[in-house]
Amino acid sequence: MTTAPQLETVLTTLDDRVGVITLHRPEALNAWNGALSRDLDLALRWAADDDDVGAVVITGAGRAFCAGADLSSGGETFARNEDRGPTDDSRSRTPQLLPWDVPKPVIAAINGHAVGVGATYALACDLRVVAADAKIGFVFSRRGMLPELGSHAVLPRVVGFSNAADLLLSGRPITGEEAASIGLASVATAAETVVPLAVERARDMAINGAPMSMAVSKRLLWESMGVTEMMGREQPLFDWIATQPDSVEGVESFLEKRAPSWKLSVADDFPSHLFSAPAPPPEKAR
Repeated sequence: MTTAPQLETVLTTLDDRVGVITLHRPEALNAWNGALSRDLDLALRWAADDDDVGAVVITGAGRAFCAGADLSSGGETFARNEDRGPTDDSRSRTPQLLPWDVPKPVIAAINGHAVGVGATYALACDLRVVAADAKIGFVFSRRGMLPELGSHAVLPRVVGFSNAADLLLSGRPITGEEAASIGLASVATAAETVVPLAVERARDMAINGAPMSMAVSKRLLWESMGVTEMMGREQPLFDWIATQPDSVEGVESFLEKRAPSWKLSVADDFPSHLFSAPAPPPEKAR
């Protein structure tokens, strides 16, 4: 048994073979920054390596699961240096370990709003239990950014292509109740029962499931998603789009509570060089 790590932005506890990892920036609605990303990596490494942890629950302190990227830097949230490349600070927000890397069941207990990376990180868990009135939003298109963490591969497999296209292209938030209705969550329940229900399900798996059987089955399930390949395709596009003016406008317009004024032209600026086979131009109407 290893000792649960004592971290600044994440709390870890272990009880009856269930490791609970709690995002702990409640004053910022658990908004994602470099420190939180690094602490989550350490917490997941502990959960993966400690045989006394049979299953894991990830949740948020306070009234949110994770409100998305920390926007306290305003238009510089997706920071860029002089040549408009991602800075070390922006790269530090990229997790090095994800819930699917943990060879044990990982349940996201979405106790409140899960937006942006809060939604994609929860999607990287095996199961999701969600508060019925929580808002779940893959809002990247509304911030001039791109969904990440393999979500272009995982989300269609979880909710179907049409629902995934709706969520990723529109960026519209949905309630936890709607998330459960399309299969994004296993169950929607009252906010106060989210964590107890997730812990109950995790404990059942931790006690009654053979660790090796679950580990091998989980590995096969996630390999079938093609997430590694998709993340390899997403990353250069994410890095590119983070250097563009729309990533600044998306954040600034949101903070200023106004309609965005997008700058990029799909006809002129589309990054075809970052795709293995550029899409053919649409045929003109005859």
